[in-house]
Amino acid sequence: MLCFIRKMFAFFLFFYSVLAIPPMCPINEDIVYSANVQLGPRPFYLVNDMKPSPLKDILAECARTRTTYQPSEQSMGHRGSCLFFPEHSKQSYEGAANLGAGVVECDVTFTKDKELVCRHSQCDLHSSTDILLREDLASLCSQPFVPATFGFTGHRLTLASAKCCTSDITLKQFKTLRAKMDGVNDAATNVTQYVWGGIPTWRTDLFESNGTVMSHLDSIHLLKQLGVKMIPELKKPLVPMPFDGFTLEDFAQKIIDEYVMNEVPADMVYPQSLLPDVIYYWLENAPDFGRNALYLWDPVDKKDFRNSALWPDFAEIKSKGVTTFSPPMYTLIDLDNSSQFCCPIISDLALRVKDAGLKIKTWTLERSGSLYNGGGMYYQSVNGQVPAKGERVHGIISRDGDVFTILHFLFQYVGIAAMFSDWPSTVTFYTNCMSQETHNYANRIFYRFSSNK
Repeated sequence: MLCFIRKMFAFFLFFYSVLAIPPMCPINEDIVYSANVQLGPRPFYLVNDMKPSPLKDILAECARTRTTYQPSEQSMGHRGSCLFFPEHSKQSYEGAANLGAGVVECDVTFTKDKELVCRHSQCDLHSSTDILLREDLASLCSQPFVPATFGFTGHRLTLASAKCCTSDITLKQFKTLRAKMDGVNDAATNVTQYVWGGIPTWRTDLFESNGTVMSHLDSIHLLKQLGVKMIPELKKPLVPMPFDGFTLEDFAQKIIDEYVMNEVPADMVYPQSLLPDVIYYWLENAPDFGRNALYLWDPVDKKDFRNSALWPDFAEIKSKGVTTFSPPMYTLIDLDNSSQFCCPIISDLALRVKDAGLKIKTWTLERSGSLYNGGGMYYQSVNGQVPAKGERVHGIISRDGDVFTILHFLFQYVGIAAMFSDWPSTVTFYTNCMSQETHNYANRIFYRFSSNK
């Protein structure tokens, strides 16, 4: 009898394997994920591109001698790794983890049926997905595609436009979309030109055709598997609230509930928002999560960021329980106009934040064009684009390698706790190379920058 049972069991195993019956509870999609951090060539290109300096010597020695790199919580994946991959896609999140980001961001908004999804804006589906190419969904957009128009001389009269929001469609419909590199061609005369144009030249479109969109729950499951911490950002709703009875408080609470439901500890989550009332809601109603929250701040006037009348009251927000302030990086660093040299200095805003006892996490590295051309908005306080009052001085940004000069100043002199980046390997490399002993050595060196670079 025992022999018969063994034969039947063996036959059952063979029969089961031949049929390839799927398991009753299939696991999440397979993840091809490197066991080690993979930096790629960019950090080493940047080191090679630096001017001679003690900092370059330290980083170059690290590059020559270090063989492995560890994930770093100081390296935060901004929308994943969207320099190469469509933002807030599965591929972008996996890329960020491979590049050593210890924390990865999901900007959170909601669909027509009030489900949470990862998108930078509630109304960016026309620029960040293929929705306009989908006949079944394009008609649901708040504003259908309108082509650009041109005069008889060929000059453009009106821009091409469209507006598609997550609140226009259900979660089920959202999950059928494909993520693409964010951008549109506002000179397009047809929808295909519009959807596949307008990508900034410093990004790549090599991986943009097959991005998997993510719900907030999808991001939680994936980031748990990748072993990284999570940053959900509650995005300002672009529809009137309450939305079909869904209030801003409901929105804020649902974000937290989805972490609790999936048994994610509060110390693995750093919620954030540009809306102070949301931060205060979390502090009062979900304090374990709220105490880790990032108070995001974006200047109302990006050219008038030095105007202290437009700053938050840092002592007040600290008194309400806020622990971390998160402004754009250009607000934290300035130039010394009183010197014959162009020297980076800690900005007045950064000093005020530090005096209030707030931690600083800032954004966004690798989100601009070549620093040979000044680097754009994120470097505007140090590239001469928006100089401080007084004698005008030339900027200190003239080459791609200057990114490490700025990163070092922000970490070692301003004292930031972490940096968001569109390509986290640059920050991962820096934080791995700069041991505490190296920090102390580097901090004894006073860097002076000549305007003649």
